Amino acid sequence: SYSMIVFTGWDFGCLGNQATKLKQKNIYYRLQVDLEEERIKKQAASLTLCRKVALYSLRVFMFVVALALIGAAFFGIFEATDFSQKNMEQLGFLGLLIQYLPSIVITTGNFLVPLLCDQIALIEKYSPSVTVVMALLRAVVLRLVSLGILLFTLWSQITCSGNAEASACQQCRYDHKKYPCWETRVGQEMYKLMLFDLLVNIALLVLVEFPRRIVVDNWSSKLSRLVGRQEFVVPSNVLGLVYGQTVVWAGALFCPLLPLMNTIKFVILFYCKKITLFHNCRPALRTFRSTTSTFFFLVVLLFGWMLALVVMIYSLAVINPSMACGPFRFFPTMWKIVPDSFYSLSKVTQDFLFFIGSQAFSIPLFALSCVIMSYFIALASIYGKSVEMLKAQLKLEGQDKQFLVKQIERIKQQHLIPTLSAEVQD
Repeated sequence: SYSMIVFTGWDFGCLGNQATKLKQKNIYYRLQVDLEEERIKKQAASLTLCRKVALYSLRVFMFVVALALIGAAFFGIFEATDFSQKNMEQLGFLGLLIQYLPSIVITTGNFLVPLLCDQIALIEKYSPSVTVVMALLRAVVLRLVSLGILLFTLWSQITCSGNAEASACQQCRYDHKKYPCWETRVGQEMYKLMLFDLLVNIALLVLVEFPRRIVVDNWSSKLSRLVGRQEFVVPSNVLGLVYGQTVVWAGALFCPLLPLMNTIKFVILFYCKKITLFHNCRPALRTFRSTTSTFFFLVVLLFGWMLALVVMIYSLAVINPSMACGPFRFFPTMWKIVPDSFYSLSKVTQDFLFFIGSQAFSIPLFALSCVIMSYFIALASIYGKSVEMLKAQLKLEGQDKQFLVKQIERIKQQHLIPTLSAEVQD
C-alpha cells in the first residue's frame, strides 16, 4: 500500500501552489493513517495473554458504560415527551418550556452523550479508523433511536397506546380532545427539533468556540496549551447533517414547509461552520479513512430514510386523520384518497394505469431490463478483459525494457574491454 501511494499517488494535473500543497498534505495524511494503523496492529500483536484479557475486559466495560449512557438518554427522552404531552395546558413561560421540553432533552442528549462516547472510544484503544466508527455508531444509534422514541411516545399518546376501545379514542380512534389536529402536533415537534439544532450550533459558535479561541491565543498558560483550539472533526459534523435530513424526511408529511426551512438552516450552518473552521479550529489529531466514513454515512442515511419511511407508512395507512382539520378529514385513512382519486379518473386513464400494473406490461419490461443488464454486464466483462490484457502487455513491455537495458549494458562492457586493452597496450 505504501508503494502504491508513493509511486501512483501523485496527480500530475495539479497546477498552482495551493493545489500542489493540498495534494502533498493528502498523500502525507494517507501515509499517516496507514502507518498509525500498522503501529497499533503491531502493538496489539505483541501483547501478552494477561494484557489481552485486560484490554478486552476494559472494552467490554466501556461498552456497557456507553450503552448505559445511551439508555439513560432514551429514558430521559421518553419521560420528557410523556410529561410534556400530559401537561400541555400550562400557560406562560412554564407552559412554553414544557412544550419545548422534548426538543431540549433530545438536543442536549445529542450534544453531551456523543462527547462522552468519544472519550470512551479513546479509552478502548482501537485503531484510529475503528475508534471513529465506534464513536459514530453510538452517536447514530442515539440520534435515530431518540427520534424514533419521540415519535413512538407521541403516537402512544395520540392513539391511546393503540387501544381504540379507550374512552378518549372510542369516537374517532384517536384522542380528539387532547389532539384535535394531531398532524399539526407531530409537525410542530419536528420543527422544534430542527430549530433547536440550529440554535445549539449558533450558541456553540458564539459562546464556546470564539471565547475558547480568544483565551487560547491570548493567554499563555499550561491550561490553555493543554486545552488548545477546538478540533474540527469532519465525521461528527457530517453526522449532524444526516440527522437533520432524517428529521426533514420524518416531518415533511406533517409540516410541508419543513424542507424549505431546513434548506435555510443548512445555508446558515454552512457559513457558521466555515467561520469556525477557518478562525477557531485546528485540524483533528485522530486519523481516519475517508472512504470508510463515506460508506458509513451512506448506510446511516439509508437507515434514516427507512425510519422516515416507517413513519410515513404508519401515518398513511394506520392512524385515522384528524376530523377537525387537514385535507384528509373526510377519509378513514390518508391512503384512502389514493384509490378514490384513481377511480375518479377517466376510463381511458384507468385502463392505461391498469395495463402498466398488469403482467402483460411488467413481464416484457422485466425481460427487456434483463437483456439490457446482460448487455452491460457482458460489456463490462469485455472491458475488464481488455484492461487485464493491457496490464499484461505493459508488464511484458517492462520486462522487455529490462532485458534490452541488460543487453545494452553487456554490449557496452564487451566494447569497453577491447578498448581498455588497446589503451593499455599503447
